[in-house]
Amino acid sequence: MAEPLPSAAERPRTVAGGRWLRVAVVASAALTLLELLWEAWLAPLRPGGSWLVLKALPLALLWPAVARGGLKPRQVLAFALLPYFAEALVRGVTEAGRHALVAGTAAALAALAFAALVLSFRAERRGRRR
Repeated sequence: MAEPLPSAAERPRTVAGGRWLRVAVVASAALTLLELLWEAWLAPLRPGGSWLVLKALPLALLWPAVARGGLKPRQVLAFALLPYFAEALVRGVTEAGRHALVAGTAAALAALAFAALVLSFRAERRGRRR
């Protein structure tokens, strides 16, 4: 029978993996806040805000578990970031002015968080091999 997976506290962390995880946590928190502000005040789709502000909810729900270092939440976040990146890229190209600037910032944060997650996974895998 297979041995159970170690908890987040027992899993070996490399220094590089921990650094990348911190970058991913900060970038995802910043993206969550930007998504809320984007649709509420900065550049809403409709004046006065819209229901699209709820698109930040999945990020907000995942953030505490990712900050604790759980493997599954980080995997889910890695997949969840791709639609945020795609939407920001599309809106950055199709809209002008402040809307494009906010969209470009969201795309950069999503890409940074995704890259940091991938690099933290790689660093942890290397740490387990040793």
